[in-house]
Amino acid sequence: MKWYDNAVFYHIYPIGITGAKRTNSFEIGEHRLNRLLPWVEHIKRIGCNAIYIGPLFESVAHGYETVDYKKLDSRLGDNEDLKNFVAFCHENRIKIVLDGVFNHVGREFFAFKDLRANRENSAYKDWFKNVHFGGNTDYNDGFYYESWDKHGTLANVNHQNPAVREYMLDAVRYWINEFDIDGIRLDAADVLDFTFMSELRGLTDTLKPDFWLMGEVIHGDYTRWMGDNMLHSVTNYWLHKALYSGHNDHNYFEIAHTVKRCVDMGQNISNAFYNFVDNHDVARIYNKLNNKAHFAPVHVLLYTLPGKPSIYYGSEFAIEGEKMSYSDDNLRPELKFEDYKDADKNNDYTKLIKALGNMRLSNPWLGEATYRELLLTNRQYAFLREYGDRRLITIVNNDDNNADIHLNISGEFKELFSGEVRNFDGNMNINIAGNSGQAWIG
Repeated sequence: MKWYDNAVFYHIYPIGITGAKRTNSFEIGEHRLNRLLPWVEHIKRIGCNAIYIGPLFESVAHGYETVDYKKLDSRLGDNEDLKNFVAFCHENRIKIVLDGVFNHVGREFFAFKDLRANRENSAYKDWFKNVHFGGNTDYNDGFYYESWDKHGTLANVNHQNPAVREYMLDAVRYWINEFDIDGIRLDAADVLDFTFMSELRGLTDTLKPDFWLMGEVIHGDYTRWMGDNMLHSVTNYWLHKALYSGHNDHNYFEIAHTVKRCVDMGQNISNAFYNFVDNHDVARIYNKLNNKAHFAPVHVLLYTLPGKPSIYYGSEFAIEGEKMSYSDDNLRPELKFEDYKDADKNNDYTKLIKALGNMRLSNPWLGEATYRELLLTNRQYAFLREYGDRRLITIVNNDDNNADIHLNISGEFKELFSGEVRNFDGNMNINIAGNSGQAWIG
């Protein structure tokens, strides 16, 4: 079993959590990355054994308009800070996955600056997509270039050019050799060049056999991006949508249908998916839920369904954050550790996440377990995860009222939250509270 087979992720947007300025002056003031060191103990306590963090490298503003792939963003500190942070996490048995922003670069990236200065004579004119010197841009560059989602600050690079691919691969070599990272989340993987991703997999397999590659994919057939010569995992936006809307609509059929869609792709694939209920691009789960009491069954499902669960920093405290049309700053707030250092003892939401996270770490077999649906109605849902002689039965209820559940199950099980131990003789009769979830482990 590789480390990522039993990964429980904590997702950090570093520019946000550390309170860094949203525009980079390219001068180091405070070494803000060090503000994350006290959070490591909290991350361990709530049962996470991996951190996905990013973007980290020198950029202009939000972090995804990269200027220098080999330099920590000046707002966060210097490369020694990043090296020390990764080493500290490793000492605490936490793996580090960082953002790889390879689809586009910022306008201050050296090759794009050369293109702006030298136009047709630039040695880098073929590093970018669809450059036309007869066109223009909102910046009055005197030429046109393709940008990500029509955001002119993000110039799309041309991965059909071998020099571009080699440049990006060299950055990854540097990250592994210099910082000893354990994986990369590929930003905008759904529009990345497949040849580049295949070459990246070959490189990382050679440099670090247990290195993990995960792609940001929103739409499409996820299996296109996953495989022995491609990525290990992708973001499971299907389940993300189903988890909150299935509760808002009192429709567990939506969630169960989504899970079946994933499982039908193959057990290994469904267990490899990166599952989440919110992240740095979407509204916080607490805001998404019409009934805030559904926070509990949503997270019971997140941690017990096939896939790797991930918590976005702050959501374990049930903080709020709505997505705005003009800015994502609301989704990426500064948090001060002192305000939350005892949350796992006095915040009921955090205690729930802690119990679920440590349950996952105590039962690593869940990373490879099969899935079987046991019961399904609009408002109640039960399923079995099984691996060898180990079993977990999840029961969730999105109704305001208690529900009686009857399952054909035998054996001794212990319920995660209550600690109750029961021996079932083929008739598992359970009463579950409204807007709650149970996890029976046997």
